[in-house]
Amino acid sequence: MPNYGVIDLGSNTIRLCVYEVKDDSKRSYTRKDFRTLLNNKVMAGLSAHVADGSFTDKGIDHALDVLAGHAKRLKYFDCKRTDVFATAVLRNCENSSAAVRAIEKGSGFSITLLSAEDEAHLGFVGATCDRAIEGGTLIDIGGGSTELTRIARGADHDNVSIGQGSLSSFAAHVRGILPTQGEARAIEDALEDRLGSIDASRYRCDTLYGIGGSVRAAAKMYAESYGQGVRPERLTPEDLDAIIGSCLADPDAFAHAALKAAPDRIHTLVPGCLIIRRLLRDTGASSLVICKKGVREGYLIERMLCGRSDFGREGKRTGTGGESHSGRNGAGNTGSDQARTGTDKHGR
Repeated sequence: MPNYGVIDLGSNTIRLCVYEVKDDSKRSYTRKDFRTLLNNKVMAGLSAHVADGSFTDKGIDHALDVLAGHAKRLKYFDCKRTDVFATAVLRNCENSSAAVRAIEKGSGFSITLLSAEDEAHLGFVGATCDRAIEGGTLIDIGGGSTELTRIARGADHDNVSIGQGSLSSFAAHVRGILPTQGEARAIEDALEDRLGSIDASRYRCDTLYGIGGSVRAAAKMYAESYGQGVRPERLTPEDLDAIIGSCLADPDAFAHAALKAAPDRIHTLVPGCLIIRRLLRDTGASSLVICKKGVREGYLIERMLCGRSDFGREGKRTGTGGESHSGRNGAGNTGSDQARTGTDKHGR
């Protein structure tokens, strides 16, 4: 059974996942058709390396160091193909093309820069390979952006990205580690301004579905504080009120609990919860369901196994309601071809 590698170059983390695929010649895939052999996460915090709108040389150095480590790990898995994709931090910086070229030349990897629309769509593909979702709104809270996708009749529509995530909220509004009441209000006010630029009424629903590290961290924190260690399958607005309220009421006690629940996300945990709570309120949803699969699995299925690189531009992205995603098997670069490191890290 072939192995496939996926590196997610995100605003907060750079994660390497290696998947074992039972049969890569199929035309459709569900979560039962592959399993994760490796899930290695490095908290890189790349969005902190944006200054005056540009991704800095220090950020390029940091990205290259992490990718070099992932390249070494890949050598143990003999991957048939390895892809690297980047999201908000490289997509939104003013020197996006130059930064991507420098990282490509220094690492030896080719980088796919996902559009905001494609990132939201691939999140839908990943979430629905694990379960059928006929209707609702899918949210993906990343480090530098938040994606919303309206789901109707098992298909995704109105994919939109808001340029505010958990790490960017922390970097812009929090001076210490945990937000004060005033800083929490500033995060919510900034999010309100951004939500005002979209037609939020399109995303009203009974249930939100959530993917990404911020959503998982919120579930872990609730389990640590209120769930006797059992991670919930869904969170309610009241659950988010409890998490945020405990931080504002007793930051020291909250920090001790957070260090047990999500130590690598202690600084982004509350900003992420503030975003979730606001989206629950604005969509009118009664709860948020935590999904196990997301963008990386969606990329594996559509871009690597099914060979799709253009989703069309109709404003509508079709899925299959959760159990299977199909297409043509596509060729790609092999892991051995891409796991090279350059000598001039900035390509100069």
